[in-house]
Amino acid sequence: MTSTARPTTEPIDLGPMPKRSRMCTVDELLVRAPLRRIFEFAREVDRWPEHLSHYRWVRFHTRASDGGGLVEMAAWRPFGRVRWPTWWASEMSVSNDAPNVRFRHVAGITKGMEVEWSFAPEGDATRVRIVHLWNGPRVPLVGIVAAKLVIGPVFVHGIASRTLAGLAAVAERGPGHSRG
Repeated sequence: MTSTARPTTEPIDLGPMPKRSRMCTVDELLVRAPLRRIFEFAREVDRWPEHLSHYRWVRFHTRASDGGGLVEMAAWRPFGRVRWPTWWASEMSVSNDAPNVRFRHVAGITKGMEVEWSFAPEGDATRVRIVHLWNGPRVPLVGIVAAKLVIGPVFVHGIASRTLAGLAAVAERGPGHSRG
């Protein structure tokens, strides 16, 4: 679903990424497209389902003037023929200057997760890096083990790597393309 709502709130200030966390998942890719093109595809999260078959839907509850806001997302994590449904809600901020897109998960199993998409030019290409930092679910002992052994490497990486590869493919084809 795509939201066409006009900006309704001030940008959310998520600040810098935390210096430490108990779980860190990094996905990185050299995208053979100009920085501004891949940045636009990354920041337009409500259009991700048009480009990415593993995204079920993305909905903005509030829209901020920077393009962020409160956004709810749902994706599939495939395991062969089985697709596991995932869902979360995030505060989102967009910095055109940095450039970066920041998220803080505020609902779902990954509540409290901090995410940053960063973009750096490398010749005619762009290095895109997605960092997920989290201290795990608030379940003593089991929470951090689940975060480090299952949630981070299996679910977060499984979805983020597909998202990055899919948006990279669209950006590399040129402006205005979708998955068809």
